[in-house]
Amino acid sequence: MFAALVSPAPPAAAQQGDLVDLVNPFIGTENEGNTFPGAAVPFGMVQLSPDTGHNTGYDYAQDRIRGFSLVHLSGVGCGLGGDLPVLPTVGDVTETDYAKYAASFRHDDEQASPGYYRVGLSSGITAELTASTRTGVQRYTFPATDKANVLLNAGQALHQTLSTKVEILDNRTVRTAITGQGFCQDTRPYTVYTLTRFDRPFTAYGTWDGTKVTAGSTAGPGGAYLRFDTTRKRTVEATTALSYVDASGAAGNLRAEGGRSFDTVRQAARRAWEDRLGDIRVQGGDATVRRTFYSALYRSFLAPNVGSDTDGRYTGWDQRVHRTQGFTYYQNWSLWDTYRTQAQFLALLAPGEARDMAISVIRVAEESGWLPKWGYGTVETNIMTGDPVTPYLTNAYQQGLLKGYEERAYRALKKNADGVPPAGSPAVGREANQEYLHNGFAPYLANRPHAKPGDSDYDHGASATLEYALSDAMLAQMARSLGHRADADRYAARSRNYRNVFDPSTGFFRARDASGAFTGPADPAQSVGFHEGTSWQYQWLVPQDLPGMTDLIGGRQAANDRLDAFFAYDQLLKDPVKTTREVWVNGAYDYYNADKYNPQNEPDLIAPYTYLSTGQPWKTTDVVHAALTLFTDEPTGMTGNDDLGTMSAWNVLSAIGLFPVQPGYPTWGLTTPVFDRVDLRLDRRYHPGGHLTINAPGTSDGNRYIQKVRTDASPYDRTYLTTGALRGLRSIDYTVGPRPSTWGTSTQAAPPALK
Repeated sequence: MFAALVSPAPPAAAQQGDLVDLVNPFIGTENEGNTFPGAAVPFGMVQLSPDTGHNTGYDYAQDRIRGFSLVHLSGVGCGLGGDLPVLPTVGDVTETDYAKYAASFRHDDEQASPGYYRVGLSSGITAELTASTRTGVQRYTFPATDKANVLLNAGQALHQTLSTKVEILDNRTVRTAITGQGFCQDTRPYTVYTLTRFDRPFTAYGTWDGTKVTAGSTAGPGGAYLRFDTTRKRTVEATTALSYVDASGAAGNLRAEGGRSFDTVRQAARRAWEDRLGDIRVQGGDATVRRTFYSALYRSFLAPNVGSDTDGRYTGWDQRVHRTQGFTYYQNWSLWDTYRTQAQFLALLAPGEARDMAISVIRVAEESGWLPKWGYGTVETNIMTGDPVTPYLTNAYQQGLLKGYEERAYRALKKNADGVPPAGSPAVGREANQEYLHNGFAPYLANRPHAKPGDSDYDHGASATLEYALSDAMLAQMARSLGHRADADRYAARSRNYRNVFDPSTGFFRARDASGAFTGPADPAQSVGFHEGTSWQYQWLVPQDLPGMTDLIGGRQAANDRLDAFFAYDQLLKDPVKTTREVWVNGAYDYYNADKYNPQNEPDLIAPYTYLSTGQPWKTTDVVHAALTLFTDEPTGMTGNDDLGTMSAWNVLSAIGLFPVQPGYPTWGLTTPVFDRVDLRLDRRYHPGGHLTINAPGTSDGNRYIQKVRTDASPYDRTYLTTGALRGLRSIDYTVGPRPSTWGTSTQAAPPALK
């Protein structure tokens, strides 16, 4: 049935070699996956990649490159970044619009691997890119000419540029400052500073202002060109350092990370990725599955991104300069997405960095006055709704990543959970919190003017209620653990507010208006007030109390019947490939008017694991393994936006059979891995054993159902593990078979409700 996903393990020798060679950075670059193929190191500040004209950077379907720019985010849905696109050209400089001077290319003359990108341009120039944490390095091989140019376009980007400044400092060095704004909607301005150093002097130069090019000018607002004589030496190398602090920060980053040859930086990037990918080693699965898996693993390590300079300085959300103390500051927070999968993935595989990331979020709250929702660089965008920062930080707490910061995190979370940001704050926080606290639900108020740029919880009152309630449940657990008992009881009571948007007449969640009346179509597939989904998708977003949700539906049998309808389960068993691609997936942004599972979007990421709580865990395996076939090793192999590693982390965790079923709490659901063996290398500071092996010998299309599970050789009959239990284990061993068994079917086997 799922033969494309799992096949018998190849000989051990076939799995030897560098893991980086299994990664295809072009996956997701077509059909709105919105990934980028360019060069970066894990969590790097710089993501140097080609821009072809798509609003988020690179689109595999296009064939002209406008420039190679410094900043990209994997899988975002709106335009941002693209700062300082650089393009090599030959001949006279007559155009200053990068859409006009863009160079065509062919995919058969293009290649990419972690930390490296190369393309041959129609101009006869070969461009190569690599990166360190805070620098991007370019190498251009020109034809023999005395008019080899490198264009630095400060005035154009993927976002709106408000002001730019270009300065040619000497015959090898160019400095820029770029102030921009935007991401889906306008944001407060932010500035990036760059310093570019060439490996040899240029023979001529100039700048431009609008369409006017001035030879010999050393300063201008638009861009600069640098000319080289390549009649003898054909290559030109340039290293560009980036800073979100100031020009001095860019210079310091260049001193610390620059001065190395292109090949040296490339090899260092390759080693960094090989080390990261080596955190998980798999055996089994065919070549396509392994390439898809390691490509997803690669994307899971791309963000959040380092935001502090090598001297420890960073620009906070108060737009003031701060300095780190014992941690690295990170930025770029797609929290509505990442709190469901990638946050837990990083807590498991990169706990040191995940701790610093969580501390960075706490610093955002302390410096700006409020916790973030969707942060880009140094500003809040307010994109998406609900309260995603709470499960993000409670997950960090529950995973043991906030030692020394517990009360600081709790104070920020309590403020966020009990209030609304003032008018002068750029944050919207829990925008509908006043009504939620008073009435027990966030109202759906159609056509209400947005008080601040970004999304509004009032536009999505039903789903905002569910998200608030989920967050209250997770905060209750943290409060109780810290000894704040009254708070814990209060938040736990609020976590049951999901019931207030349940309409008994339809048996589904439904939006309510300001008066409390249910509103919108009664048909749950046509429902209003749900962000990027319908009531069908959101009915399972109650991970804090699935037993209670099951009772509302009518009990286990009624819940399973509804799950089967949601996943088109009977069709799935007969023809999984057709079902996944024709019934489930209907377009990258086709979120509404649907009654079926949408595996490409966040509200449904946990849904397949609901069967672990309804006594039919084998169906989780069926649905998850089918959904994994949507991930391929082609440019179209990403079902929807990657959202800074969210979908990629779902792929990785689902493939190894260990999934966070209660985001914000340390509960890992168990299901059949797609590999015979998975070896996890874990940080001994958090996992004393330093290693966990997951064995499922013989797992295959026809042999995928769990018969029994053993943890460190002891029988285990529950469908979940806690992080505490996981840290004490050396092995999880699955016995699999061709038919479902009774494993995990008892009521006691299911993940418990959070009280």
